[in-house]
Amino acid sequence: MEKISEAAAVVAENYIFSKVSKKEVQDMELRVEFNQEDGLDVDVEVELFLDELCKADENLADEAAQAALEEIDRQVEKLSE
Repeated sequence: MEKISEAAAVVAENYIFSKVSKKEVQDMELRVEFNQEDGLDVDVEVELFLDELCKADENLADEAAQAALEEIDRQVEKLSE
């Protein structure tokens, strides 16, 4: 699971930095939580703290979280092949 979390984090960061420069990101937090009680449930949360002059879309953190979830899906599919 750690490898999958790391891959998801890389994808989320790459997504963010494809939209804004690193200088505009003051801080970023990424959490990936796995719950395996009823199958596999994954929760990804991205918090972005951007420079106040940054003109990034306000949905950027949600979009990065979605990109991370898609990467987790790809990684899980690879494991099941």
